[in-house]
Amino acid sequence: MSEFDLIRRHFTRATPGALLGVGDDAALLQVREGFVLAVSSDMLVAGTHFFPDADPYLLGHKTLAVNLSDLAAMGAIPRWATLAISLPQADDIWLERFSAGFFALADQHGLELVGGDTTRGPLNLCVTIFGEAEANQALRRSGAKVGDEIWVSGCLGDAALALAHLQGRVALSDSEYNLCAPSLHQPQPRVALGRALRGIANSAIDVSDGLLGDLAHILAASGVGAEIEFVRLPVSATLRGYPELISTCALSGGDDYELCFTVPAALHDALQSLGAQLACIGRIVAGSGCLVLDAEGSSIHLKGAAYDHFR
Repeated sequence: MSEFDLIRRHFTRATPGALLGVGDDAALLQVREGFVLAVSSDMLVAGTHFFPDADPYLLGHKTLAVNLSDLAAMGAIPRWATLAISLPQADDIWLERFSAGFFALADQHGLELVGGDTTRGPLNLCVTIFGEAEANQALRRSGAKVGDEIWVSGCLGDAALALAHLQGRVALSDSEYNLCAPSLHQPQPRVALGRALRGIANSAIDVSDGLLGDLAHILAASGVGAEIEFVRLPVSATLRGYPELISTCALSGGDDYELCFTVPAALHDALQSLGAQLACIGRIVAGSGCLVLDAEGSSIHLKGAAYDHFR
């Protein structure tokens, strides 16, 4: 199977939302009037971001999900994506499963694959995603204000707990692993929530490298500090069964792909109508950095930080 056969068989579909999709030197895209383009790229490398023997269907899902999560954090509408993929060999069965997982999630969000590249080499997956956001309404990291409440969606830490099990750092039962594994292998990007937060949230970010590290980006961009109440962190019953791992998994474990955002305290009740699992975990304060407080209001000393590829 040639490179071009591979592309035609597994990655070429109709793209009615693009002026020109797969098959030329470049795609042609038209942003709607009154919108701006939101663009993000993420790379997944075998052995770094996923196990080389990962289920290709779930890997196809996650490859796109991590990019959709970036658009969710901006309050953008997913429109198009390109996929660059390096493969050790042209494995038709693997590619069929991978593309099925990728397109199943793409179809859920009305997203079209409009181009990319394939080459032989170590397994490496890179998506560039394009979304539309109404002019002046995109969510950003830089808008947090003193007095804002800090909120997160979903549960934190299950993906990190599942990874710890696979790496032999903790031994989960089969039922415990089956409960937390979907968070690691098949995260659900919060695109609808991101759209709903326009006009409500002052700042937002997706939690990919760990809550503390990602929240730190909001704090730095906004010139503020934060206080988080440890007991208010939304964690699953599975993770609560391993209390010694809660801080590591929920605060710095990464791979959650939930949203962290700040909202004026006056809008607290408005969030209850959004129909999502949300938790208020703290507040924005003057200063810099983030304190994690125990039930008595004392600062907790924590080890570890957000995931960093070069540390």
